[in-house]
Amino acid sequence: MNAEKAKRPPSGPRAALKRQAIVQAARELFLKEGFGVGMDAIAAAASVSKVTVYNHFGSKEALFTAVIAGALDESLAEPTAALGELVEADDLRSSLLDAARHWVRSVRADNDVTALRNLVAAEAHRFPELGRGWQHHGPEGHHPAVAHALRTLADRGRLTIPDLEPAIIQLYALLVFPHIVFDLYGTDIDDDLTDRLVVSGIDMFLGFYSPQPAS
Repeated sequence: MNAEKAKRPPSGPRAALKRQAIVQAARELFLKEGFGVGMDAIAAAASVSKVTVYNHFGSKEALFTAVIAGALDESLAEPTAALGELVEADDLRSSLLDAARHWVRSVRADNDVTALRNLVAAEAHRFPELGRGWQHHGPEGHHPAVAHALRTLADRGRLTIPDLEPAIIQLYALLVFPHIVFDLYGTDIDDDLTDRLVVSGIDMFLGFYSPQPAS
């Protein structure tokens, strides 16, 4: 079926339940069998038709992206709440450190997100559309809570961020990417070094994006 024909996914409570069932079934099968699993198998596991799967997602790469986004949303439930409190914080550095620690702890502890990330790395050469589907969402699409917090802080003059997209990637690079790289090599960063990276990373980020005093 042509993915381009899926202009607007079904809506309403029943459609939401079907969508949830499809994403859950796809997540389990992607983790078990890889990206090569057939859409027929996903539809059967979700107890829906293959047409229904395509009506909701349009393509396998779009479904895979939804699976990863859902896994990230789960792992960011606690840090998202902390990020939401940033905009009202009296002590921005302290609150940002708390949010960063929640975020990094969630990234380190979520085995499904790690497995899905490794799946992308392992199979991107066979299924380049998998990587493209994820890339097209961009960092703001991956973590809207992070983008919203930084944008709001900038709008209120607490940070000076002329270009949001690189700022999001730079925050990832300081806090999350070290753990991704070490994990790819089959090792990890211990708790003490993790916290030192968080503290120095936040200080570097604020050192660059905090408003400069008027001369």
